[in-house]
Amino acid sequence: MSTYEAEIKRRRTFAIISHPDAGKTTLTEKFLLYGGAIAQAGQVKGKKNTRAATSDWMEIEKQRGISVTSSVMQFQYEGFCINILDTPGHQDFSEDTYRTLMAADSAVMVIDGAKGVEAQTRKLFKVCAMRDIPIFTFINKMDREARDPFELCEELEHELGIDTYAINWPIGCGKEFKGVYDRQNRKVIHFTSNTNARAATATQIEPDDPALAELIGEGRRDQLVDEIELLDGASCDFDLDRVRHGKLSPVFFGSALTNFGVEPFLEEFLRMTTAPLPRKAGEEVIDSFDKDFSAFVFKIQANMNKAHRDRIAFMRVVSGKFEADKEVYHLQGNKKIRLSRPQQLMAAEREMIEEAYAGDIIGVFDPGIFSIGDTLCAPGKKFRFDPIPTFAPEHFERIRSVDTMKRKQFLKGVEQIAQEGAIQIFKTPYSGMEEVIVGVVGTLQFDVLEYRLRAEYNVELYKEGLPFEYLRWIVKEDEDAPPRKEEDLLLPNDAKLVEDYKGNQLLLFASQWSIQWVTDRNKGLKLAEFGGAKF
Repeated sequence: MSTYEAEIKRRRTFAIISHPDAGKTTLTEKFLLYGGAIAQAGQVKGKKNTRAATSDWMEIEKQRGISVTSSVMQFQYEGFCINILDTPGHQDFSEDTYRTLMAADSAVMVIDGAKGVEAQTRKLFKVCAMRDIPIFTFINKMDREARDPFELCEELEHELGIDTYAINWPIGCGKEFKGVYDRQNRKVIHFTSNTNARAATATQIEPDDPALAELIGEGRRDQLVDEIELLDGASCDFDLDRVRHGKLSPVFFGSALTNFGVEPFLEEFLRMTTAPLPRKAGEEVIDSFDKDFSAFVFKIQANMNKAHRDRIAFMRVVSGKFEADKEVYHLQGNKKIRLSRPQQLMAAEREMIEEAYAGDIIGVFDPGIFSIGDTLCAPGKKFRFDPIPTFAPEHFERIRSVDTMKRKQFLKGVEQIAQEGAIQIFKTPYSGMEEVIVGVVGTLQFDVLEYRLRAEYNVELYKEGLPFEYLRWIVKEDEDAPPRKEEDLLLPNDAKLVEDYKGNQLLLFASQWSIQWVTDRNKGLKLAEFGGAKF
């Protein structure tokens, strides 16, 4: 095997998804600990005397103790090169989360052992299922009081419509959490907490060893024997092919905070996942082992370094080897460019790089030429990766600058943040941009927008909530068809025609009923739930 093939084969790129407070960022920190990327894990607390988590780099994240923007981190572990995409789990997360899943080859879903499946988890899971990518479940916080593990697995199957297979099984919970039973190796792993050390102390013992009763108690041992028998008889068979197509989710139990089960989970995860997956470009499939370089932009972040007012485009390398200062072809710009200052990132920490391979995430300086979904490929090649869908926002506000003299900064800031994809901006057709309608997937993004406009552009906002909850794209049957006018459409009072900054026409609705009403009464009108791409 060539060095080139070996480099790609050892790469793993995955996203960590969860509901708020399920412990996702803590789990990410522990992965980084095991990989030696950090020396001390930071708990995610919004207090001045606690270390902020590595993946929380934005000032508002450190203040509130939450993640509001996706972070990218790379580390090495036992011969593997791992790219983690840490997504915001706050209920007010952004469209950034959805798009990050487009750059991942698999997902780790973190579930709180006491709360089970929650609303945000369902939304994220839906996107993973659409992409047919492997989903691994880590049921966290077993060191606290938790629900019955059989009940949790059943809920996963019922709520998310996916079969589960428990790779390990918890022995107790809360103060009585003694460790896990490893079903593959048929051994009990008894853990002793060692909170911030690189590895928790683990003792392996056979389930029929008389010493087990002394270690976990006779009652616990008898219960474990019964549960193992029930699991082996009732659960579905393990099928790695079904795992790799997102039809079967391997389930692990543990505690990220105390390191219970984190390292065994990481090792099994790496064993079951594959090297970087191919990507579709229309009728063509671009294989990750293809020698020609290709990548797509999935995220843009401005002002990561306030001193330089910079703008970074995050790219997922799909195939080939990237080399610094190598000339590439930017399809949407229809020109050859050199990617300047290529970097790999540890959240906001950066390291200049000379090379990267398929599966890696790199950040490049963007002078304003990139948009989300852009394709880059080797000169001489001309293909376009399937577009990244635009997800419909669910919350809307009308905004303008309090100081009319700062209109220029206001528009520049709003457009810049919209290009990053954290918000979507609209205007009423045939009107100026004095007022802007902002749509977001989660309401926290309104706070982030206000915070960033004040901190980065010195603009104070006037905000007015709007009653809309749904957005649909108007599908143009013919590209040359003229834009529609509001008077040409039959619309109820709780619907509004708007345009995005690319000139696409959309309709805002206050209810599902309004969507159906408009569809029924406007012959030939076609509406789409996603913009830019179909799953």
